[in-house]
Amino acid sequence: MQSSQPPASQPPASQPPASYPAAPRQDVTEIIHGEAVEDPYRWLEDADSQQTRDWLRAEDELYASYLAGLTARDRLATRLTELLGAGLVSPPVWRGERQFYTRREPDQEHAVLYTAAPGDQERALIDPMAVDPAGATTLDYWNPSKDGSLLAYQLSEGGTEEAVLRVIDTATGRLVDGPIDRTRYSNLAWLPDGKAYYYGRRLAPDAVPAGEEAFHRRIYLHRLGTSPDEDVMILGEGLEKTNYYEVQVSRDGRWLIITAAAGTAPRTDVWVAALDAGDVTTPDLQVLQQGVDANTWARPGRDGRIYLLTDADAPRGRIAVADPAHQAFPADGSWRDVIGEDSEAVLTDFAILDGPELGEPLVLVARTRHAIGELTVHELATGRPTQAVPLPGLGTVGGLRERPEGGHEAWLAYTDHSAPVRILRFDATSGETDVWRRSPGTVSVPTIRAEQVPYYSADGTTVRMLILHAPADRDHGPAGDRTPRPTILYGYGGFNVSLTPEYSASVLAWVEAGGVYAIAGLRGGSEEGEQWHRAGMRAHKQNVFDDFHAAAEKLIADGWTSTAQLAVMGGSNGGLLVGASVTQRPDLSAAAICSAPLLDMIRYEQFGLGETWNDEFGTAAIAEEFGWLRSYSPYHHVRDGVRYPAVLFTVFDGDTRVDPMHARKLCAALQHATSSPIGERPVLLRREANVGHGARAVSRTVALSAEQLAFAAAQTGLRV
Repeated sequence: MQSSQPPASQPPASQPPASYPAAPRQDVTEIIHGEAVEDPYRWLEDADSQQTRDWLRAEDELYASYLAGLTARDRLATRLTELLGAGLVSPPVWRGERQFYTRREPDQEHAVLYTAAPGDQERALIDPMAVDPAGATTLDYWNPSKDGSLLAYQLSEGGTEEAVLRVIDTATGRLVDGPIDRTRYSNLAWLPDGKAYYYGRRLAPDAVPAGEEAFHRRIYLHRLGTSPDEDVMILGEGLEKTNYYEVQVSRDGRWLIITAAAGTAPRTDVWVAALDAGDVTTPDLQVLQQGVDANTWARPGRDGRIYLLTDADAPRGRIAVADPAHQAFPADGSWRDVIGEDSEAVLTDFAILDGPELGEPLVLVARTRHAIGELTVHELATGRPTQAVPLPGLGTVGGLRERPEGGHEAWLAYTDHSAPVRILRFDATSGETDVWRRSPGTVSVPTIRAEQVPYYSADGTTVRMLILHAPADRDHGPAGDRTPRPTILYGYGGFNVSLTPEYSASVLAWVEAGGVYAIAGLRGGSEEGEQWHRAGMRAHKQNVFDDFHAAAEKLIADGWTSTAQLAVMGGSNGGLLVGASVTQRPDLSAAAICSAPLLDMIRYEQFGLGETWNDEFGTAAIAEEFGWLRSYSPYHHVRDGVRYPAVLFTVFDGDTRVDPMHARKLCAALQHATSSPIGERPVLLRREANVGHGARAVSRTVALSAEQLAFAAAQTGLRV
């Protein structure tokens, strides 16, 4: 039977302060589209003011006093370190017989980029720890030249993701080109001779309006050994300032393909130029897709045609082909389908296998069916399916790669909730798959069970949730006979991101300790394709929160947990989700872990990369869209006297995507408003320096995860 009593808790051993740090509520009211919007903690937007620094110092002391009593933290950190000792390995990128790949050994803080070839010993090319022994530098991107003799790569310092581009000689490690700054979120495409490349770079800060320094990218042609000031601009002038670009050059140098998306909008423009028909400095870019409300990614084939993965007229994705050799350059209306849309599965990637040893070219297709990965083989000419490729379990397929010159093999990464990443090799001549490389560490992984459970959201939509638990917790009878357990409910619900199975030390450590971990596939993600995404964006964002609330209600109704044993958790856009859970349904959970969150949705566009997300959320500059944002903005829905859950905000001072001001403001607002005693359900702020929104060293991952899990355990009664 579900217990009506709250579980025994693990209160901190040290005595917490009797009150929260002083945070004056200022009389700041702004009239927006005729509506008064109060903003009492606007002063916390300025991280450098003395007032904010004093408040942060006091919040640090408050958190430290709480942390001192979390005795489970050290035990969790030890177990997380053991589980992360599996290490990591990536699929190979081939250049002839030379391969490039990353690997993280059990004792390493960051993955190292290696290269190897027959008769040549494996060599480390880029080791972030060798560059920065403090572990604060990350390898963000890398791309070998078409013959593998050169390597372009990007490094960032302190979590800022402000990538700096360099090129080295693969054989000697000698710096050949760079550094070139302002290359964040930009890839490059080598010309076949290795003497030049196309790449993306932002304009100089003094060349753009104040406050827009993070935008205004352009595509350039750069010749090795020359100053970037001499680079030739290829595309970008007069286009959207928030555009992100991707550039490709076919292996034979014939095709240049440039893709652009305005921020994170789910639509792309695509241009193609025949480089063999003119000067590489002035390519004749022809429109493949422009002004179409669809995502299309183009890939040059070795047969001279252009293959397209698109959701145009196919929300779950299809593969089409355009053949410019036999007609004027085709617009989308003249594409021919190779692989049509599946009624349930979302097409995520493909690899063309066309080696002479095969009787006919094949295409290996990766899909997710309700977030579970699958692989199938099809004839390239007809799309006819020939084989379903067995996978090791119910997991995730990623990093699908073929040889650039063609062949019969493909490599891919596979993982699931209890299996560290392994690299599989598919051989089209035999139709068989084998393990090509495993993660390097040996770990003892607890046995867990994963169940995918459908449930109904507020509007009747069926949503699916993965529930991970120990086998002994399996329900053999009515839900009411299940013993409720401390549970973490995790979600994201945005930006077309699908939550698929993956090896997670945090999940394993929590379940091994006796907890339940649930992952909800909310609208806003891509679990069911682009329509699923759009059902949770812009005017429909409340659907995401309703899906999450319904997931919590399902877990409670089915006896997995109780409100006193439930913690909700999410980061970034998922932090917005958690903020909405706390402010809309404070009755559903005992605790919330809110990491690097968006929370002030009226002013989010004015900070970090916020303006690039206004197609996902809407903009406060338009009255109707302001109404959407105002209706759920967590910071603006805090009410005095409510018994809010305990909340742990985690933020990172190097975060240049989501400004920590969001967490500061909601933290102060909740500390002022909550009726929950500080010693029972505290509202806390954990901040971390010299790290940002993305990649981090393993030791930092362990420290953060151990504190988050220990907080959840203390508030839900899990004995670790």
